Amino acid sequence: MKRILIIFICCQVFFSCEKPKETTDINPINWKNRAVKLKESDSLKTGQSYLSVYSEIYSITEHRTINLTVTVSLRNVSTTHEIYLLKANYYNTKGDLIRTYFNDPISLKPLETIEIIIDEKDTHGGSGANFVFDWALKHNEHEPLFEAVMISTSGQQGISFTTQGVKL
Repeated sequence: MKRILIIFICCQVFFSCEKPKETTDINPINWKNRAVKLKESDSLKTGQSYLSVYSEIYSITEHRTINLTVTVSLRNVSTTHEIYLLKANYYNTKGDLIRTYFNDPISLKPLETIEIIIDEKDTHGGSGANFVFDWALKHNEHEPLFEAVMISTSGQQGISFTTQGVKL
């Protein structure tokens, strides 16, 4: 009986020491599979949008922060035409480029939404992180909508808020 108990305890210690897998995107999208080729003859209207996000916020003092999970929604608000997202750049508080999510154009069907998730553990962006999106659409169509939801929970307390993109 002692041997079984010792083996059980050893197994518990061994398996509890395993590091959990860190993810950078809850539902990763294979951006290359979404890539499309645009023709110059398409005569598309191009633009840029800015979106502020917060991967952490200050709490009580400037020396204490709370990490947040960020959900960035990239939305096609047109009911009839697809739009094209050309680039999604993520910058930190200092304005340094952290990562580019895609460099090739991707399309969004009418009313389609895709997300970019910044994990709670990913604090590279800091308290002043931001995105710049390059996009293209047919003339006279609705421009894309970019929104972010930031959330964190600890015990019985939760924090959540949203931001909305602006056209540059």
